Amino acid sequence: MADDPRLARWKTRSERPLFAVSLLFLTAYAVHVLARGMPSAGHDACLAVVYGAWAVFLVDYLVRWRLGPRRSLLAHVRHHPLDTVVLVLPLLRPLRFVSMYQAVQRRRDEPRLSLYGRVIAYAGLSAVLLGFAAALAVYQVERDAPGATIRTFGDSVWWMCSTITTVGYGDTTPVTPAGRTIAVGLMVCGMALLGAVTGAFSSWLFQVFAREGEKPPLR
Repeated sequence: MADDPRLARWKTRSERPLFAVSLLFLTAYAVHVLARGMPSAGHDACLAVVYGAWAVFLVDYLVRWRLGPRRSLLAHVRHHPLDTVVLVLPLLRPLRFVSMYQAVQRRRDEPRLSLYGRVIAYAGLSAVLLGFAAALAVYQVERDAPGATIRTFGDSVWWMCSTITTVGYGDTTPVTPAGRTIAVGLMVCGMALLGAVTGAFSSWLFQVFAREGEKPPLR
């Protein structure tokens, strides 16, 4: 079913501003988590930015619902699970980059990158931002927990790298329920993103070798 023209215009015009708000959200959250010695007024300002950005995401979600074909909010939730998850967990906003890319491409005759390049670029950027967000979240919930092995942000980044690549050295592991929940989400996202990159790269190699095999021999 084609989008309502008003909804299509909203999606096209809102993706870039929402991307900027997403980066602002992530920056404010990072400062709040990492700058532990910052005055309380600074932390309050960061939290105000975080909650303000979340309010923007909520308005966008409600607008898409009202302009969409499904008047029931429950039906909208069922048919847009990614949008709903991203609204509840704004740190997963990088997963919406593909929507932003599609909105930008509507204004051009053809993409600048090939299909394989788009998959690799999207998955790579998503992995970096999702990994950074996961490292921040785990550091926040683990750093003061009894028996925690993730005490510094460096520990959290090391844990994130070994988790998202599915290596799992086990020298640093979350001990809190929240930290382990984040770890499960990162494992799932890591497998999906790495699988997309590996599949695109393998398909590209297959096509290259196929073209090489089709060339006539030199005389």
